[in-house]
Amino acid sequence: MQTILGFGKYLFALPFLVFGILHFMNAEAMAPIAFGSAILVYVTGAALIAASLSMLLGKYDKLATVLLGVFLLLTAFLVHLNAATEGDMGNFLKDLMLAGAAWMYATTTAKDASVIG
Repeated sequence: MQTILGFGKYLFALPFLVFGILHFMNAEAMAPIAFGSAILVYVTGAALIAASLSMLLGKYDKLATVLLGVFLLLTAFLVHLNAATEGDMGNFLKDLMLAGAAWMYATTTAKDASVIG
């Protein structure tokens, strides 16, 4: 059972790596969603990649998941809330759920507490 549960770390971290790469591949198309700034899309893509690698490598993973949760909560309210009020709740709820999951990861799974104890 522990072997199966151990895959959860990878199932959580790897999609963020893919999302980060997609930010770089589709920056111009995503810019209107990010307040019209392709640079902001690149910055958030880099942050997603860094968080994913941090979780996969186990270095600064507690800090990374705390900050990832903050990022996802801000994204939910600043980017997806408008769409949620227009009837598309999916991305808003997904980001809320992932923010909670990131903070649960920081509490239960993260190994490196060197920055955040």
